Amino acid sequence: MGDVAVGARSGHDGEEHRGNPAEADESGSDGAMTTGNDTTGGDGAPRDGQGSGSAGDSTPPPRAPRSFWKELPILVVIALVLALLIKTFLVQAFSIPSASMENTLQIGDRVLVDKLTPWFGSEPERGEVVVFHDPDDWLAGEPAPNPNAVQRVLSWVGLMPSANEKDLIKRVIGVGGDTIECKGSGPLLVNGKALNEPYVYPGNTPCSVDDQGGQFKVKVPKGFIWVMGDHRQNSRDSRYNQTDKNHGFVPVGKVVGRAIVKAWPISHWGTLPVPDTFDQPGLGDQQASSAASLTVAPEGLAVAAVAPVVVWRRRRADRLRSDARPTSTAGQR
Repeated sequence: MGDVAVGARSGHDGEEHRGNPAEADESGSDGAMTTGNDTTGGDGAPRDGQGSGSAGDSTPPPRAPRSFWKELPILVVIALVLALLIKTFLVQAFSIPSASMENTLQIGDRVLVDKLTPWFGSEPERGEVVVFHDPDDWLAGEPAPNPNAVQRVLSWVGLMPSANEKDLIKRVIGVGGDTIECKGSGPLLVNGKALNEPYVYPGNTPCSVDDQGGQFKVKVPKGFIWVMGDHRQNSRDSRYNQTDKNHGFVPVGKVVGRAIVKAWPISHWGTLPVPDTFDQPGLGDQQASSAASLTVAPEGLAVAAVAPVVVWRRRRADRLRSDARPTSTAGQR
């Protein structure tokens, strides 16, 4: 148990307690005298290690483990802090409010968005499903959500999307330097290469035949991306926002992160990989990115954040068990 404070000895440094002879005779043949509950020898030394406060003669009683109910508030605070850190830097949950990404994502699905890779300078790549802040009133006219108290708390810790954040989710079709073109009903062309898009909503055509933006040819500026919904005939995306201040392009700085997992409901669980069509030769120089290796980092860093707490609790439990074991002392026989 480490250092033990040395206590004061009983008696007067070896002086015998003087009483009358009759009391001395009654004290026993070994000359020990009893005063109250203290038993001492004739020389004033304690018998059998009793009454001594010196180191090595006794150990203080072990501390009882703290009850679960006393530890619960501490654990709750730790959990909230970790949840806020994860929400801010690692992963955040978002809800799908519309049908613009069907059938890849359904209304009401919850997705987990990797927020870590942008911190390392990684930029969105073709084919990724990304969440981004409204670039320039794309959501104008959409009804504002009215969350209850529980939903506000859950959104504060990152378990639900914030009602105050105006975010959208679309698929990245082109990055800076790409030329994207839609002629007739498609296929969609990226740098002159036709995309085979199995993720497009069944019955939709890759391009929309209308004069409101469905027919276009654009070149994506550096630092921007061009996004489109998988439900091509039901998505107000880059095509239909070409009159805004960014001409339909989304600034990379507005991207929150990449959606990597469909987490809820359980029946819809699955990952959101980049389709093979974006790996075809000649599509363009693929960005040298560490995104593939970093998309697993949020989970790994979350475990790393929890590990110190687990190790601390285990060491504390081991120390309490060690303190509770009987310790051999010089005064024991």
